[in-house]
Amino acid sequence: MNNRQNDIACNVGQGPVTGKEAGLMICHYCHKVVSCHDYDEATICPRCCATVHTRKPGSITYTWALVLTSLILLFPANLLPIMQVDYLGSQEYSTIMDGIIYFFKEGSYGIGIVILTASVLVPVFKIAGIMLILLSIHFRWKTWLRHKTMMFRFIEFIGRWSMLDIFVIALLTVLVNFGFFSTISAASAATYFCGVVISTMLAAITFDTRLIWDTCIPPNREEE
Repeated sequence: MNNRQNDIACNVGQGPVTGKEAGLMICHYCHKVVSCHDYDEATICPRCCATVHTRKPGSITYTWALVLTSLILLFPANLLPIMQVDYLGSQEYSTIMDGIIYFFKEGSYGIGIVILTASVLVPVFKIAGIMLILLSIHFRWKTWLRHKTMMFRFIEFIGRWSMLDIFVIALLTVLVNFGFFSTISAASAATYFCGVVISTMLAAITFDTRLIWDTCIPPNREEE
């Protein structure tokens, strides 16, 4: 055990000791715990030879850029038409909300709720949740750390289900294709909606959850 680890061990009573303070890092590829002596230098994992860092480089910057991109794309994704229906030569366009309202009017409440949840509520929850976590790190909010970590894990889990609308349109495009009589194709909002989903998924990948717990370390211990 080096001198820094001895000092940390003697000061356990001052608060929780993180792996970073104890001189330990974890490989993001094979999850091997690696000892480090200098936090400013990258370490090579002895198992998979990947570069290991105490925290993901540029995690906050990349996550902010991706979540703001998804927020900007969210507006055209919901306001522009996402599906085009050609029936006997006439064209009709529908937005995500048009489809939800249609299912509710037809009495298909289950389908309407599923599409409302997956296509509207989930993307909004993901964007708002990630932004809340980023703001809590910036302002060093030391409360609800475990709950914020659990919320982020949930955001990671539900990320893929936001593509439900795109899967439905892709399926209808293949099944409803009768030439002049009736065809269905994706409209402009589909591209923006894909951008929202991809941006939020990448934001969840680039974010380092250990930054949430770094806020509970007193500043005087960070400077040691």
